[in-house]
Amino acid sequence: MRMPKSKVELYAAIRRDHRQGNVSMRALEHKYGVTWRTVRRALDAQWPEPRKKHRPRTTRLDPYKRIIDGFLQADLDAPPKQKHTAKRIFDRLVEEHGAYEISYQMVRAYVAGRRKQILLLAGRGPESVFIPQSHIPGAEAEVDFGDVHIVLAGVPTRCYLFSFRLSYSGKAVHRVFASCGQEAFIEGHVHALKTLGGVPRGRVRYDNLKAAVSRVTGLGRMRVEAERWTQFRSHCVHVPVGSRPILATKATSKAA
Repeated sequence: MRMPKSKVELYAAIRRDHRQGNVSMRALEHKYGVTWRTVRRALDAQWPEPRKKHRPRTTRLDPYKRIIDGFLQADLDAPPKQKHTAKRIFDRLVEEHGAYEISYQMVRAYVAGRRKQILLLAGRGPESVFIPQSHIPGAEAEVDFGDVHIVLAGVPTRCYLFSFRLSYSGKAVHRVFASCGQEAFIEGHVHALKTLGGVPRGRVRYDNLKAAVSRVTGLGRMRVEAERWTQFRSHCVHVPVGSRPILATKATSKAA
């Protein structure tokens, strides 16, 4: 016999059995594992009362929730790379507000749900959908090279952040440059590969390959790699994957 999954189904089953076979209340109690009070309420044509919503318990994080909400609301108009992570929010609460009694896990759990609510309240719609991926250790990496705004000697300054991240472990190397030129792009790779101690065996994915492109050609917007970049990646033996098709030029000499 399939047992009722909800209380409404349970009440309906008790009534049905009672009408069909004139089953005693005691038999119904044994059959469904309930008390006589539950059977009596079902036979009296009453429906289960909705569960009362309990007031949320107070936590040590409560005094800081408005501060966290302020960080998340400020992120709505912040550049993507300067939005607060849960770890950054936790660090700021400790450093700026003396929140030594809270834990990172508490902040992370609150931020995970609250960030979505603030996006919806601001009319930004649901977050993007992410498809889970699997990666082989040491096989792939991801590179991003884009704007970052910092305060340098008291002056708001636009710089460029190079990020090299291993896809499997998530270990990343970052370096900030004053220029977004090809020299900085290649220097960022050299620094990252030395720090990580090797080159990924498979592919390296790029969010932005402008620094490696010499020109765009044809109706298909094919991007031709700069010769110096081709020499460098051929020396390192890694395969780039970008958002646009790439035509590699033939390397004329080996990069140092």
